[in-house]
Amino acid sequence: MRRSRKILLSVVAAVLVLLVGGYWYERPMLLTGTGYAAHNACALKSVADRADAEDDLPPNPLVPVLKAQADGDGAKASILGLLAKKRAWSTPGFGCTISDEPPSLPKATAVSSTGNPFTDAVVTAPSAAVTAALADGFGDDLSKGKREDLGTRAILVAKDGKLVAERYAKGFDATTPQLGWSITKSITSLMVGRLVIEGKVRLDDDHLRPEWKDDRANITVRQLLQMTSGLDWDETYSLGTPITKMLYAEPDMGKYVASQELDHDPGTHLQYSSGSTTLLCSILAQDNGGANFPRQTLFSPLGLSSAVMEVDGSGTPVCSSYMWASPRDWAAVGQFALQDGVWNGTRLLPKGWMDASTIAVDVKENEDPGYATGWWANERADGTLFAKELPADTYFGEGHDGQWLVVVPSQKLVVVRLGFTPTELDERVTSMTADLITALATPTA
Repeated sequence: MRRSRKILLSVVAAVLVLLVGGYWYERPMLLTGTGYAAHNACALKSVADRADAEDDLPPNPLVPVLKAQADGDGAKASILGLLAKKRAWSTPGFGCTISDEPPSLPKATAVSSTGNPFTDAVVTAPSAAVTAALADGFGDDLSKGKREDLGTRAILVAKDGKLVAERYAKGFDATTPQLGWSITKSITSLMVGRLVIEGKVRLDDDHLRPEWKDDRANITVRQLLQMTSGLDWDETYSLGTPITKMLYAEPDMGKYVASQELDHDPGTHLQYSSGSTTLLCSILAQDNGGANFPRQTLFSPLGLSSAVMEVDGSGTPVCSSYMWASPRDWAAVGQFALQDGVWNGTRLLPKGWMDASTIAVDVKENEDPGYATGWWANERADGTLFAKELPADTYFGEGHDGQWLVVVPSQKLVVVRLGFTPTELDERVTSMTADLITALATPTA
């Protein structure tokens, strides 16, 4: 009997050790899931004023056991209410921050919609051809299930500086802030341009971090924008990779990215890196408003009153991923880019900034052909086109889950597509844009 009991206890102990060990091994990935869920629940409530956080959780084996709940301070999430707990704190003007403790942040700089022509624009009924193009973008031809998988939530079209068409999914409208994900990187390029025209920054500035005493000191602002810094990085959303550690485990994201070793000589290898963009913002924000850097540099001059760029625990804007804005404010960003940084008659970017920023980076080792300076160019460095149906001068801001900001300078056209498309590859945006070019070039009766 005693021997049986000892064997049973040994088995139970071994199982417990395996369970505990397994949990601690998988904990980084679990924290990625709970961190995502906490941030999502917090931001949807405090930034977007939505109560359907589960609608923005991508398919994941953790979803059935994830417990996320918004509260007066933000939101918290865990596995079954017990494991891998994460907390997101809400701060007016700065969205939600994943942190163990509430972040210490300044008062958000006020941003008025004054000077933004899209905020209160009146859109007349579009032509049948334009309506048909938007219907294609929303997947009206698909079954209900496929249409839900496509997940289009907003499409807006601006032609010749005027908003000419817009359509929204049920529950969304012109004022509902939506997350742009990596379109935020394009916003960063615009903010750098603002500093350049003010003489505060040069693209070839180096020695950007005081702790960089080795060859990392040669990294420039331009290389961080173009993702050719050479810093070791892995953008794979998996166990213990730099991107998941940065977003869900590091209170000071810029410091974490700066600690990465060089994997390539600066300027020789292009590797997509959200870390590079966030590191750049951590450097530039220090002397340019801190957490208010985006609000003072870009949101206020353009009248982007809905825009929020979330910050990390140190107050650094997460310039790689976390800007929210209403669809009309995203359209205003596209129009600003189309106008090469001239807004209400005032030049806010160096002349020719957008032409230079949308030339594909040409380096020998290039993991992402077509990437430019915070934007994606339709014409790659080798002359081939990403979207053959669109003019060569087209460029894009692109974000996770199907966010698109399309600018076609030769057609004076801006197209915004926002949605939640985690499982489908949305190939309709470029064809829809081509259809819109044709539709808007045809005189209406």
